[in-house]
Amino acid sequence: MPASPSTVRFAVVGDIHVTKDHAGTLRAFFAQACNAADALLLCGDLTDYGTAEEARVLAEELSVVNKPIVAVLGNHDYESGTPEIVTDILKHAGVRVLDGEACEIEGVGIAGAKGFAGGFGRGSLGAWGEPVIKLFVKEAQQEAMKLEAALAKLRTPRKIALLHYAPIAATLAGEPLEIFPFLGSSRLEEPLLRYPVDAIFHGHAHRGALEGRTINGVPVYNVAKPLLQRSRPDQPPFRLFELPREAQEEAAGAVAATAT
Repeated sequence: MPASPSTVRFAVVGDIHVTKDHAGTLRAFFAQACNAADALLLCGDLTDYGTAEEARVLAEELSVVNKPIVAVLGNHDYESGTPEIVTDILKHAGVRVLDGEACEIEGVGIAGAKGFAGGFGRGSLGAWGEPVIKLFVKEAQQEAMKLEAALAKLRTPRKIALLHYAPIAATLAGEPLEIFPFLGSSRLEEPLLRYPVDAIFHGHAHRGALEGRTINGVPVYNVAKPLLQRSRPDQPPFRLFELPREAQEEAAGAVAATAT
């Protein structure tokens, strides 16, 4: 599909969980996403066990994509204790892996961080008691700070936030309530209220809900591939999201100013 003169299109998906057995099986999927959009965004759990072999398989499958690719890692990408190897392999394949950083695609700013668990609202885990609990909460706070640092770098009119863990509870509806605290944290929502964006994407919750909104009304999309496959069996398992191009917005503003 040719680029649209009026909109920027993003194909967004998470929780691909690539294993060595996926070699040769995902190229058609990635090619379809590439053809539908101007960029591909990946919301973590790119591999199943975070091994170099799995990362190399993913890199090879992504070789059919000739558009920008931006990603964050997920908890599965940390399983083998070498997320830096997964990141390095993907970066050598041309993927921009964000971990508290930001980038710009077609005039749209993208802030990315993995995020972390910890619960929501009054149910958020506090840094009190045993040292291991304090370390857990500190990790959640640090991931929120990474997201805030990335958001603060954006200077574009249009902005997207890319996460693996959920920043709100609404997109977890459908998961067992008992595991909500392990699927995300409202600490991630706090920087998104201070630095508003146009849309937020996350994965991780395979049985959650497709959409929700932050306190200030920003749409949040759960793009876990298993959820998309189950919820929309008649559509490709990625979310296609569009934003107006900056030039088009400026032109519309100039017309409105002239009219007044």
